[in-house]
Amino acid sequence: MLSQKYLDDLTYQIIGSAIEVHKIMGSGLLESVYHQCMKEELSHRGIQFVSQLRIPVIYKEQELQIDFRCDLFVENCLLVELKAVQEINTLFEAKLLTYMKLLKAPKGILINFNCLNIFKQGQRTYVNEFFNQLPAR
Repeated sequence: MLSQKYLDDLTYQIIGSAIEVHKIMGSGLLESVYHQCMKEELSHRGIQFVSQLRIPVIYKEQELQIDFRCDLFVENCLLVELKAVQEINTLFEAKLLTYMKLLKAPKGILINFNCLNIFKQGQRTYVNEFFNQLPAR
C-alpha cells in the first residue's frame, strides 16, 4: 500500500542514485547524459520507472493537445525532473508541480546535476495534497 513512509524510502533511493551518477560523471554535462545515467542506475537498483512519460491534460472530458513529458515517473507514484543548469528557477518548480497534479503523484523531486553536492544543493523534494492524504506508514 502506498504510504508517506514508502515514498520517503523511495525518495532516499532516488537521491542516492543521483548522488552515485554525480560521483561518477561529475558536473558540466548535458541533461540528456544524466538522464541516461539515471535510467541505468535505477534499473541497476531494481527500481521501476517510465522515462519520458506523456502526461495527458483533460479538460471537460477532452484530451488537450499539450505535449507534456516528465523525465522519470518512478514506481507509478513519484515524479523526477532532471536538470543541468546554473540554478533552479521557479519555472522548473511550477513545471514539476503541474506534472505532479496532472498525474496525481503525491511526491516529486527536482534534481540539478550542475552543482558540487547533490545532497546539499542539487535536489529539492516537493509534496502536494495527494501526499497529505496518504497514511503515514
